[in-house]
Amino acid sequence: MRLPVKWLSILVVLGLCSSAAIAAEHDAAPRAKRSSKEPALQIDSSPVKPSTKVPIVSYADVLEPVQKAVVSVYSKKVIRERLRLNPLWREFFGVVPEAERERSEEGLGSGVLVTTDGYILTNNHVVQGADELKVALPDGRELIARVVGADPKTDIAVIKIEGTDFPSVTIADSERLRVGDVVFAVGNPLGIGQTVTMGIVSATGRSVGLLSDVSGYESFIQTDAAINFGNSGGALVDAMGRLVGINSAIVTPSRGNIGIGLAVPVNLAVSVLRSLVATGVVARGDLGVEVEELLPENARRMGLASDVRGVVVTDVLPDSAAEEAGLKRGDVIVAIDGRPVTSPQIYRVLVAEGAPGATVTVKLLRDGKTLEVPVTLGRLEEKPNELLPGVDVVPLTPELKQYLRIPYRVDGLLVSDVTEDSPFADRIALGAVIMQIDRRNITDLASARAALTPGRHMLFVYQRGQAQVVSVLVR
Repeated sequence: MRLPVKWLSILVVLGLCSSAAIAAEHDAAPRAKRSSKEPALQIDSSPVKPSTKVPIVSYADVLEPVQKAVVSVYSKKVIRERLRLNPLWREFFGVVPEAERERSEEGLGSGVLVTTDGYILTNNHVVQGADELKVALPDGRELIARVVGADPKTDIAVIKIEGTDFPSVTIADSERLRVGDVVFAVGNPLGIGQTVTMGIVSATGRSVGLLSDVSGYESFIQTDAAINFGNSGGALVDAMGRLVGINSAIVTPSRGNIGIGLAVPVNLAVSVLRSLVATGVVARGDLGVEVEELLPENARRMGLASDVRGVVVTDVLPDSAAEEAGLKRGDVIVAIDGRPVTSPQIYRVLVAEGAPGATVTVKLLRDGKTLEVPVTLGRLEEKPNELLPGVDVVPLTPELKQYLRIPYRVDGLLVSDVTEDSPFADRIALGAVIMQIDRRNITDLASARAALTPGRHMLFVYQRGQAQVVSVLVR
């Protein structure tokens, strides 16, 4: 049973600028084949070739075409704030209309033109919630942009400007990146104008928990090329001037660059772009297995070398792509389409990159044998408003309070659905309001998810006309 409510999930990412994108829904019907709206991308998947020129004194010729394709993205957002009224007014006058005031918030980020007809890759947090978007090209033109779609789970958004013959970048294969490769970050840091910084690839497949509050997909490229506020959504390019990543965030204790920058690999960004352009939503592949990391001690017990990297299949879901393909519990998945699987996080990203209906080759170890099994991916069913297994929530608005006759002093997240098989169905009721988690006030889904780390938690819940303490165990 579901409450008749509409809601908008706003993702707040601690990224590189003060703006943020209109969140895309992830529950569209599956598509049988790719739409004719395929973006015309320029792709060069060859590896970087070592230079025979010693020394290299300039990359100007390589970077000049890239600079023409990196744009500045300006966002404007109208914030409507409710003014708090004295509670005594309600005591004497009953229902008092909520007073509001408006203020304007502006943000700055970067973007990369990837097609000559105006498709731009940028970050979700650069355009999230924006009421108006403007793109400034390096040649001085300023154009209004529209959001094609956005994906909070990868922090990628696609925006579009109208026109033809725009400069665009060539796209590399980010799987071929190696630690030590020279890379350049191009963007508009701090609004001072287009800037290029140089560094190397410090790591690949990095997961830092940046998108954990939305159960995101993290496989970042880490670089020491200087990235600062305003670089978000800009280009990370290799020594051949090809796009390898979309700059997304920095890790820092001081809000300034300390040499740990993160970029979304272009392979992942392009898979999101293609899905958004074709359907307006992100359709992700699903294998239908539960996995856990292969630890060295478990590898030895299974008769494998202790240095084998992969994930162990702990469960095969019924009627799934994996069951149909014959995967079994205890199988060790070591690669998907030739790409190494070194952790559950990497496994999750590689499967999600695949389109539903696509066939991938799963390399696995079983009973001392190496097998390569073709699997036709299913479609991952996203649950964008699930807080706990089987428990969906939405923000509690004044209109919902009035409709459901919830006291005005109660704030939090409204439970909009509780499935019969939810492990919390006996403790959390449909229509309940989750006000606090571990004594912290909760008003949005992102902060609630971040608070519910594995372990036991205390929820302060308003249900059936009274406040109650509910203990939950998150696994």
